[in-house]
Amino acid sequence: MSEEIRAQTYVGFDSITQQIEHKLLKRGFQFNVIVVGQTGLGKSTLINTIFASHLIDSKGRFASDEPVRQTTEIQAASHVIVENGVKLRLNIVDTPGYGDQINNEGCWDPIIKYIKDQHSAYLRKELTAMRDRYIQDTRIHCCLYFINPTGHALRPIDVIVMKKLSEVVNVVPVIAKSDSLTLDEREKFKIKIREELVYNSIRLYPFDTDEDDEEEVHLNESIRQIVPFAVVGSENNVIIDGKSVRGRKNRWGVVNVEDANHCEFVHLRNFLTRSVFLTLTAIHSVSLDNPRNVWLMSDMVFLGHTCKTSLRQLRKSTTRHSGRSSCLRSRRAPTSDLLLLNSRWLMWNGFFGGG
Repeated sequence: MSEEIRAQTYVGFDSITQQIEHKLLKRGFQFNVIVVGQTGLGKSTLINTIFASHLIDSKGRFASDEPVRQTTEIQAASHVIVENGVKLRLNIVDTPGYGDQINNEGCWDPIIKYIKDQHSAYLRKELTAMRDRYIQDTRIHCCLYFINPTGHALRPIDVIVMKKLSEVVNVVPVIAKSDSLTLDEREKFKIKIREELVYNSIRLYPFDTDEDDEEEVHLNESIRQIVPFAVVGSENNVIIDGKSVRGRKNRWGVVNVEDANHCEFVHLRNFLTRSVFLTLTAIHSVSLDNPRNVWLMSDMVFLGHTCKTSLRQLRKSTTRHSGRSSCLRSRRAPTSDLLLLNSRWLMWNGFFGGG
């Protein structure tokens, strides 16, 4: 390890962090979240509560003659939220109709397909030789899975779906409308859920990696002791001791959403926006050690063949020009793109051992 040396005079590279901050603030941040759970568990309300804005409307049935959804639908809504000069491009994907049928077999398939499609679309754009400078990223960073507050155990559909989702996305389970449980019931329910997650080998976020330092490992462990988050959402303000807070008022008193003694909403919000936001939104390179990326292999192999085809097309386009100088002037097949595409194909070809 190299010895640290202090510069004798001011150089100026300590401004690198300011340069990075300026660039990031100018571009803004992207956060894509999908919410999965039965109708009536307060998915829309919780999202609006987390970001302190009315972003999405409830997709529940408000009229007795309104038809019940026959399949799981995918509805995405995009917003730009600004806080103290920081722009957050928030993409919220709702899944109305999930789990609302008598026979729910395969109701999770549209969700899994949507998540995979976003990865495939991004990879194809990234593979394109003449790609955009900034590719719009719609890959899902986080899935909030809403658990019905029964107080007993996970339903079979919850086990199946969380196991399938955990293979393709970071899953964060939450107990919806936890104010319907007593504190004792809530704690027993959380312990039971954690036991079932371990028994069924469901790997949820956060998980430790070899790159984590001691502080990150400690943070992950403290979060795992809280998961699943027992939350309450509310867009209404109530008065407590002369102070206006977001909460739910009933005949027995007031549930203060932002009071950690009442629910774990604050822990969830801090977890998503203040503790692991950059880790959640960072998309790492494909690794065989990451089970979430195993399904990407077949898609990457397909993309590898696509890359070979594109490479041939680029090479053919260069032959339509007379001489090397014409090839270098060609806008359809610039040498830099040809070399870039060739290097990407060699990388994927080496990674997968042929193709």
